[in-house]
Amino acid sequence: MNVPLKTRGLRTAALIASWVAVQTLLIAQANSDPGLRLGAAGAGGPIAGLTVKEGKFFNAGLDEYTEVASVDGSVEGTEEGLGPRFNLTGCATCHSQPAVGGTSPAVNPQVDPNVNPAAASQIALLTSLNVLSPDGPIREVRFSTDGGVHDLFTIQGLPGTPAGCSLEQPDFAGASAAGLLRFRIPSPTFGLGLIEAIEDAEILSREGNRGFGISGRANRNGNDGTVTRFGWKAQNKSLTIFAGEAYNVEQGITNELFPDERGESGVPDSSACMRIISAPQDAVHYDMTQPQGVLDNVNAFANFMRFLAGPVQAATGYSTASETVTAAQITAGEQAFDRAGCSVCHTKSMTTGNHLSAALRFKTVKLFSDLLLHDIGTGDDIGQGAATGAEFRTAPLWGIGQRLFFLHDGRASDLLTAINAHRNQAAEVIGYFNGATSPSPGHNLTAEQRQNLLRFLRSL
Repeated sequence: MNVPLKTRGLRTAALIASWVAVQTLLIAQANSDPGLRLGAAGAGGPIAGLTVKEGKFFNAGLDEYTEVASVDGSVEGTEEGLGPRFNLTGCATCHSQPAVGGTSPAVNPQVDPNVNPAAASQIALLTSLNVLSPDGPIREVRFSTDGGVHDLFTIQGLPGTPAGCSLEQPDFAGASAAGLLRFRIPSPTFGLGLIEAIEDAEILSREGNRGFGISGRANRNGNDGTVTRFGWKAQNKSLTIFAGEAYNVEQGITNELFPDERGESGVPDSSACMRIISAPQDAVHYDMTQPQGVLDNVNAFANFMRFLAGPVQAATGYSTASETVTAAQITAGEQAFDRAGCSVCHTKSMTTGNHLSAALRFKTVKLFSDLLLHDIGTGDDIGQGAATGAEFRTAPLWGIGQRLFFLHDGRASDLLTAINAHRNQAAEVIGYFNGATSPSPGHNLTAEQRQNLLRFLRSL
């Protein structure tokens, strides 16, 4: 049978298009996350250039950061104040990968009875709902109906809790069935003093259309209108506020910034559960004479984070469990990072302002973030400050080479999955990353460039 020339041409074009699509898929499948960078943590120590006194305050903050709380301090090796509701018992318990100050470790301490004192039934409920798992990330839970944190555990039955204190967990089962659960994982605290020292004008200079279909905007403090920058939605202004809120929300410890017990869903818990320790449980120690001891824990935490150095890039090469990466591959990966447009949001560096501390003054901060809000298709329906439910702050990438979980809720455990979860404002960049042909083919990456980009990220 003779087939018309036009029909044969259409069939040939269709076959070619199909072949190209299959080859593109195979190339994409050939790429993979090199995996966790091995070797020294490259983070966790003090920033260079601290004075002797600043170093002492850093060490005092580290001591407080690594302490663990119990209800009344009666458990050996603990301080008082935990609860009535909490997510875990200490800062460093959550922020531990790859060093103190980091993020969620490989084994989730929230489900480890040797770490988490909560009732076994409370832990079991959350594992049955797949909120928590032994090899998953540490999580806090929010409900999309109110946007607030609903603490996972209560102090009922714990040492030091009065018999008259009866506390139910929030209705996690009902919220799960209704699709209301939203998750956040711990963000690393390395280099936060440098981020705090970046002036508002430096951040604001990156607002607006930046090309590649990207336009970011700053979140702002509702009281004074200044730029906020800490937290997944850039909702917090300073490290002191960041620390005070976390102390109250994550451990249930009241302090001079957040002096009230939180209760559940806006309803205070009973006085039998709240009045175990006088409030605020954390405050300035006026009776102390040793300078570092006068501070409350919140300011000690803030000083630790303020003077905590940023992660150091393994620019000369590194090893993972699967390969050895060379300096040349890292350099090629950085070029691919720029070519695809990743550096538009993940701005490689900013500069601090005229900070009081010389160690933080006029420093280059290699954070790989613009600290602005963007809609990249991973929204959680929760607004915070000026941030809508669709927006998140560009996550700083420094230290990503030794992180285990990615995105705000920890849903991804490899870089390739996390990258390809980006949509909306990031759609053009992701198209280039995956070798799409429009709108500007000159930005497309080959499979080799894509793989080197992943290697570059694991060097950070």
